[in-house]
Amino acid sequence: MLDVEILDRPVAACLALDPVKGRILAELAVPSSAASLAGRLGLPRQKVNYHLRALEVEGLVRPVEERQWGGLTERIMVATAASYIVSPAALGPLAADPERAADRMSASYLVALAARIVREVGQLWTRARLSDRRLATLSIDTIIRFRSAADRAAFSKDLAACVATLAGRYHDDTAPGGRPHRLVVAAYPAPDERKGAPDADQEG
Repeated sequence: MLDVEILDRPVAACLALDPVKGRILAELAVPSSAASLAGRLGLPRQKVNYHLRALEVEGLVRPVEERQWGGLTERIMVATAASYIVSPAALGPLAADPERAADRMSASYLVALAARIVREVGQLWTRARLSDRRLATLSIDTIIRFRSAADRAAFSKDLAACVATLAGRYHDDTAPGGRPHRLVVAAYPAPDERKGAPDADQEG
């Protein structure tokens, strides 16, 4: 089972977003039969089997075992991933595209960048898995509490200069066999995760 699966097919995305099928996928983080699922979800077994067939066709669940009970065969199913993300690729031409954003300092541009990351990494990761290879990635995630907006602006200037220096040092358009890598650096106010806490003030 994968930790996360990126859904780039519209049909698969619609199935995962369906409330009943979504509950079935969540329950199938642990292998289970249709009869067991029916009891936990309060649904007829035939209805559960209907949903399981649809999920299996799209590769969201798979059989892991078959058990014989009298003259019947009971299939034990499991979800293909612990969690799922819908790729913007599933939206086709409606997907967010940073190339269409006029204001590169806007929240909409940041969201479009994030959408592109999901789409591109999802496609690369799928191909890497099919060829039984690892995908080379780098992720940095941290929180900085700035004393003031001025400090935040100064940090942004220093960070941009640092990235420009590193890019100039390592970028080589002429390297034989070299492969370009996309680097995205983003910052936004961290949500206050305390229950019921108001959002942080937004600065213009």
